[in-house]
Order: sequence, then C-alpha cells, then structure tokens
Amino acid sequence: MTAPIRVLIVDDDALVRAGLSMILGGQDDIAIVGEAGDGSQVPPMVAEHRPDVVLMDIRMPEVDGLAATEALRGTKSPPEVLVLTTFHADAQVLRALRAGAAGFLLKDIPPAELVAAIRKVAAGEPILSPAVTRQLISHVSGDGAGQRTERARALLDRLSEREREVAAAVGQGRSNAEIGRELFMSVPTVKAHVSRILTKLGLNNRVQIALLVYDAGP
Repeated sequence: MTAPIRVLIVDDDALVRAGLSMILGGQDDIAIVGEAGDGSQVPPMVAEHRPDVVLMDIRMPEVDGLAATEALRGTKSPPEVLVLTTFHADAQVLRALRAGAAGFLLKDIPPAELVAAIRKVAAGEPILSPAVTRQLISHVSGDGAGQRTERARALLDRLSEREREVAAAVGQGRSNAEIGRELFMSVPTVKAHVSRILTKLGLNNRVQIALLVYDAGP
C-alpha cells in the first residue's frame, strides 16, 4: 500500500483552511499534516512535517505566499507548491510560478478537481494550462519583458536541438506521452530529456520550462 500524499494547508482565513481540511481529510490517499495561517510559519512546519504538497495562499498579512514559495524552493528536496488564489490573472501568481510553484488553483475550484490536482502535482505533473499561462503573461508582459526575452533565449541556446524541441513541446502543454509520439521517442527518453533541461537551466519543474519558452517568444 502506497503512503498517502502529505499536504500542508497555508491560508490566513480559518474558514478556508477548515473547508480544505474537510474536503481533503475524507480522501484515503491524502493526509493533512498541518495548517498555517501565515507564510512565516511555512519553513518550520515543512521541516517538521515534510509535506509532499503545500497549498499556498498568496495574500497573507506578514509573509505572503510568494516569499514563502521562494524560501521553500531554495531548500533541499522542497515540497511541491500549489498556489491558491481568487484571481485568474494576477502578477503575484505569475511571480510565484516563476519562483517554482507547480501551478495554481482558484479557491472556488470544485472539490473533485482540487483532489485530482493534488494527486497530479504529487506525481510530478504541473497544474497549468498553456492558455492560462499566456493569459497571465499578457497581463504583466510590459514589466521587463525585453530583458526576460533576452535571458530566455540565451538559456534555451544552451540546449541541444533535441532538447529545444522537447522544451517547446513542454511549453505547448504536452504530456510526456504526447511528446514521445510527436518526436518519436519513448516516454523514458522524454523524461530523461526533461530532467537534463531542468539541470542545464537550473529550473525546478516543467512550469518553469513552459514560462521560459513563452518568454523567449517565437
């Protein structure tokens, strides 16, 4: 029997925390290991409880979810972070994704979709559609866009031609199986390419590869 997915809930609203705990607590394969009301509580709670996934609110009174996400991604073997937000297009959400969050969820997400999202991100799959990524980027593209494009293109130039093809497919939201079919590779070979891309470019996950591809432009 596989171990349950360990989840830490971080939100300054006690009612939101209670609702999330009620939804997730009824799942056999999910275990709530803790709740935090502010980002300042996240590092010690993560160190103590070792969650697999952190549900992270963005707006909190002392340390917000962005700062907490950045702090976590700088640690060894950090948990996956799913950002909780009430906004579809929000500069802070995009910054959290750039900092290494695996995706974001709207707070009014149906319970079944919330559970499915946690299972997916625990399995290493990003929770982010290409359409939503483009929408987010379009709302903040004027802020340092030129520098981001230059940096993204320089990073992608470090990759081999095959790795660039895989990165482009990741940016289009393709799964490993879809990339394999499109580029005539086995799924293990696709996974190996993705791992090499992450290592070469110093990235945390597939979401950051996708953001880099979007930043680089056509």
